[in-house]
This record gives sequence, structure tokens and C-alpha cells, in this order.
Amino acid sequence: MILGIGFSDPMLVGLIAVAVLMVLVVLGVRIVYAAAAVGLLGLVELLGWGPAAGIVGTIPHAKSSNYALSVLPMFVFIGYMAYHAGLTDRLFDAARKWIGWIPGGLAVATVFATAGFAAVSGASTATAAVFARVAIPQMLRHGYDRRLAAGVVAAGGTLATLIPPSAIIVIYAIIVEESVGRLLLAGFLPGIVSALIYALIIMGWAMLRPGQAPSVGGFSWRERLQSLPGISPIFLVVAIILTAVYGGWATPTEAGALGAAVVFAVAVARGTSRRAVQRSLMESAKLTAMIFSMIWGVLIFVRFLGFSGLPEAFTGWIVGLDMPPLVVMILILLAYAVLGMFMDAIGMLLLTLPVVYPAVIALGFDSIWFGIIVVKMAEVCLITPPIGLNCFVVNGVRPEIPLSDVFRGILLFFIADVVTIAVLIAFPGIVTWLPNLMSG
Repeated sequence: MILGIGFSDPMLVGLIAVAVLMVLVVLGVRIVYAAAAVGLLGLVELLGWGPAAGIVGTIPHAKSSNYALSVLPMFVFIGYMAYHAGLTDRLFDAARKWIGWIPGGLAVATVFATAGFAAVSGASTATAAVFARVAIPQMLRHGYDRRLAAGVVAAGGTLATLIPPSAIIVIYAIIVEESVGRLLLAGFLPGIVSALIYALIIMGWAMLRPGQAPSVGGFSWRERLQSLPGISPIFLVVAIILTAVYGGWATPTEAGALGAAVVFAVAVARGTSRRAVQRSLMESAKLTAMIFSMIWGVLIFVRFLGFSGLPEAFTGWIVGLDMPPLVVMILILLAYAVLGMFMDAIGMLLLTLPVVYPAVIALGFDSIWFGIIVVKMAEVCLITPPIGLNCFVVNGVRPEIPLSDVFRGILLFFIADVVTIAVLIAFPGIVTWLPNLMSG
């Protein structure tokens, strides 16, 4: 009533707020500002200025003091420090020497190198930016089609959303109050499956059009073996995180801190400059602050949705549909695909999960399985137009490749993502096997 709208039905206020938020997002307003403003005004309408200000004022401290969030800066720092320590170059060089001889070898090497970097990064855009610098020049030098070269880097970067450590998986766990450790483990096998399907599609394309993705050979076994010690820190970090979380002798935050310490020690031992270390710390702080700010802003809107009763109403409507649960799930995923064309992955999950998650659980789906499926959908949104953040990152790093070519290059990988999602739906054990072993 304070704003003079005069709506007596909280649910109607919620629906109007959702519509206003969608319009603001489509108009290009940053999700953190749009969600916070609409959420605040909605709370004022439902509760009045005093209670609304009290709720909004407590959210930043209450959420930033959540212990589970402390894992994010650790994972982000691991990725930036690994890049500045030169581990990325060594990783791609090793992949090139070991599998460059197969059809589309450099592109396949890029996929597995991005998967390896994803295992110490957790940030999709950072992975895409790094390999746009490292891998694309190599592929272009060997005669690769520039659309394929750009597409494989943009798509390969998305593997960081699944393969632990993953910032998006951590955010999902916090929103739905699920175990961070179990979800991180759940993302490992689906991430590997995604990488393998990417590789198979590249190899098939290269066999059909060898001129666009020639193989690269000429490396001896001695050269291949000599490339392995340079990437051993990456495997060490992966082993620490997975065994610590799986074995239960460290929390995800503690495992992330151990991984960060290992990467930092390797960087110092290899003579990484103080300037590079400072840059890693600064970039980590910036990305962490951006993620935390987005969480604060969106959670204001989420708190408003709770008062409006919209999540409960949506759950009742979904459960009451005269459709098989699997059909409803497919419709939900299609809605995510459309929504992801206009929103970034983190903002999309933060806004939708408080409404969608209760309905999904009411339909009988496993929360861990759904988390990985919806994170995989977030991957797809990172490469689909018009937002396609990873595509913009690749174009920003390599402006000589037009954005239109980058988007054309991801078509193969969009098909691969659809196949991967179908596989994970048909065989949910791929997702739940590791976390079930942990709980057992």
C-alpha cells in the first residue's frame, strides 16, 4: 500500500514483480540491480518500509557469513593462479603432444585441456579467455577453420561449470540447502561425459571435413613423457579436492584452501613474479565480489517471492498437471533454455530455483540429479545467442574472429550438449553414483 499500488493479493504482486524483472533483464539492466530494486519495492508493497528495510539490510551480512560461500574465493584463486603460473600452457602442450595425431587432434586436445583447467578453475569465462589466448593461435596456425577453433574454446570453457571445483554448483547447493561436497562429486562424471561427447563430435566432423581440422603429428614418446611433469600440479590439486571431499577428512572449503596452497607453492617454485601473484589475487577478489553482489541482490528478490507465496502456488500447479513427471521436467528444461538466452547462468539459477526447485522435488526427482541437470543447462546458456557470454569472451580476446563466426562455431557443441543432457536423463546413475558412494 505504501507505493500506492493497492493490490490485496500478494501473489498478484509477485507475478507483476516477476514480469517487471524480466522486462528489466531484457532491456539490459544488470541482474543484481534489477533483482534488488524489484525485490525491495515488492517487500515494501507487501510489508511496508520498516520491515522491508530490515529484511534487506540483514541479507548481505547473513548470506556472506555463510560458511559454504567461503569455498568460492578459494576455487577462483586456484584458477587464476594456475594460469599466471603457466600451468595452462603446459596443459595444452601436453594434450597436443599426446592426442594431436587423431582427426581434429588440436580441437580435441583443447577440449581435454579445458577440462583439465576446469578441474582447477571453476570459472567458465576465465577458462574460455585463457584458451582463446593459448589454443586458438595454434589451431589457426595449423589450418583449422576459425569457426571451429573459436567454437571449441567457447564450448570447452563451459566444462568449468560441471567439473569440480565449480562455482555454479556451489551456488546451487547454497540456494537449495544441499551438501556442497556431494554436489561437487556429482559433477565429476557428467563433466567427463560432456568432454568425451565433445571429442567424439569433433572427430566425426574432422573425418568428414579433414581440411578444416587437420591432425598434427611428429611427436616422439620421449617428448610426450617429458610433458607430463609440467602438468602434475593440476592432477595433484584434483586429487586433493576429490579425495578430501569424498573421504570426508576436509570440507570443500578446506579442500579448496589446500588446492590453492599447492598451486601457490608451485607458482613460487617456478619463479612466478610478484606482479603475477598480485594480479591473481586482484582478479580473484573482483570475481568473488561480483558473485557475492549478485547473490545479495537476487536473494532480496527471492525473499520477496517467499512473502508473495508464488513458489508454493507454482509447486501446486506443477504437481497438479496431468502429465508424466518426465514430460514436465523436459518442459522445465526448455524454459531454462529460453530464459538462458537473456540471462547469465548464475542470475538465472538464483532467480528460478526458489520457485522451480520445490516443484521438482514434489514431482519425485532427486535434488542432486536435478542440480547437475540444471547446471548443465546453464552451460548451454553460456554459448547460445544472444547472450552467450563465453562467445563474447572469445570474441573479446580474439577480435579478428567475428562474433558471428563464434556463434556459428558452437552449433556442433550445442548438439553435443543436447546429447549429453539426454544421456544424463536416461542414465541418472552417472550423476548419483559418486555422491551415493560418499553417503554410503
